[in-house]
Amino acid sequence: MSDETQTETAPAVLTERRGGVLIITINRPEVRNAVNGAVAEGVAGALEELDADDALAVGILTGAGGYFCAGMDLGAFVKGERPWFGDRGFAGITQRAARKPLIAAIEGFAVAGGMEIAISCDLIVAAKGAKMGIPESKRSLVAAGGALLRLPRRMPYHVVMELALTGDPLPAERFHEFGVVNRLAEPGGAVDAALELAAAIEQNGPLAVAASKQIIEQQQDWALDEMWAKQGEVAGPVLMSEDAKEGASAFKEKRAPVWRGR
Repeated sequence: MSDETQTETAPAVLTERRGGVLIITINRPEVRNAVNGAVAEGVAGALEELDADDALAVGILTGAGGYFCAGMDLGAFVKGERPWFGDRGFAGITQRAARKPLIAAIEGFAVAGGMEIAISCDLIVAAKGAKMGIPESKRSLVAAGGALLRLPRRMPYHVVMELALTGDPLPAERFHEFGVVNRLAEPGGAVDAALELAAAIEQNGPLAVAASKQIIEQQQDWALDEMWAKQGEVAGPVLMSEDAKEGASAFKEKRAPVWRGR
């Protein structure tokens, strides 16, 4: 969280293309990348770009200046500014992220709403020593941007309760032990490590990647007697696609596949 405001002299969110990867950078380092309305709009727009462009396969979300995000800009909040955007929710991501895979690359810290942005992504890479947590209770606020809903499904109950009730952060290494952080990087190397992870995803069939993500996201809500049918609805078209045939042919012919996305 940040109680500072910033005179905007540059876009609040920057995007950069690296082949099939879109790097999305929250660009308010003067206020530790605190989220205001411009950030929410910028992130939402970048996610729209990611999903709409067939040349893009993976997104990486990070922050400028050696920080990921300090959460909601409290100064802007007190003035009545809403850091939400449409049906995407807080920071333009927490209620609806991207259809394509999204990797959070954390340097410095991801706290409060910054933590909620990170866990809205599909994968997390964090620099060693980075602090992560939900300190909202210290300001008589509630981590209502997804942390109290998502973290209990991903971490031990009592650890999440301690994070929420004390507001004290934990280092990225602890979140790595719990499986919330996928990979640790040396300080300053989170984006590079995320790019390596993105490269491993990018080489795979886009239809299969999208379907796999959709099934993993939705399966927790499927009843036991319906889960196979619902999985079939998502996976079936992929298994019958041109790309599936291409993948099998490429394996047999010992060559790299050429994906068509159909």
